[in-house]
Amino acid sequence: MTKICSVRDLHHRYGDHTALAGVELDVSAGEVVAMLGPNGSGKTTLFRLLCTLLPIQQGTITIDDVDAKTNPLAVRSRIGIVFQSPGLDKKLTVDENIACQAALYGLTGDELDQRRDELLLMLDLTDRRSDLCEKLSGGLKRRVELAKGMLHQPPLLLLDEPSTGLDPSARLSLWNAIRSLADSGMAVVLTTHLLEEADKADRVAILADGKKIAEGSPAQLRGEMGQTIVTITTSDTASVLSILRDEMGLDPTELHHQIRLHTESPKSLLPELMDRLGDQAESISVGKPSLEDVFVAKTGQSFDAAIEVSP
Repeated sequence: MTKICSVRDLHHRYGDHTALAGVELDVSAGEVVAMLGPNGSGKTTLFRLLCTLLPIQQGTITIDDVDAKTNPLAVRSRIGIVFQSPGLDKKLTVDENIACQAALYGLTGDELDQRRDELLLMLDLTDRRSDLCEKLSGGLKRRVELAKGMLHQPPLLLLDEPSTGLDPSARLSLWNAIRSLADSGMAVVLTTHLLEEADKADRVAILADGKKIAEGSPAQLRGEMGQTIVTITTSDTASVLSILRDEMGLDPTELHHQIRLHTESPKSLLPELMDRLGDQAESISVGKPSLEDVFVAKTGQSFDAAIEVSP
């Protein structure tokens, strides 16, 4: 696949605070890459650097073979951006908002009409083109933002927390649109703090404390955690943890008031757990690892806890 975006040894500081510490990332055409991390992990700084909104202090960013440090204006013509905060003029129609965006890129006449019609059809907005944007639902507004971001046919689309504020149905619709864009050959990079959203991407880069701590497809990352997760629900966490660690020599983790164990052989472990824990275990279940299990294994804390303590 054609490499669209390349990030090498990227560092960034705000005074004494290190926001990024040697991050590297590659994104290819037709690929959706999610940058997953809690607030303060560095993903917003990386997003701003990719958008050329911050100067590059150390390292390199190359987008479509253009160096972002030496030629940021040329990079801006090669990227589409959908920011977390809405960028629509609510008093204009869908068509009018897209026309305003087109004017920034010098698109007029038949070329504008053709691209707008294609995007409205792709994003299922054709029958809403004359609607005022203030009348649209959150999900429809996001799709109009996507249309604006890709109107000039950029090789790279950058999305900052694209599903913020959307209900589950609107999130699904948005992701269907994002997948359509990638299928058309566009490279997509998005930031998120939602685990279920990152799980839909082709590849996930997990950031924490300004560093990339893991990268791979969701399946690859979960596979690193072993084949099976055993989850124990108990009201006596301290006692159960003591039995698992001290008596059984296991390495459990506590997550969302539950105890979790990685194992390759649940059939042999489950009978022993039931025998040793008895009534102290209110329930014991078996499932596949999640991206949160990856995060816990890499950082030593739960994802929700990391969000709560981040600045």
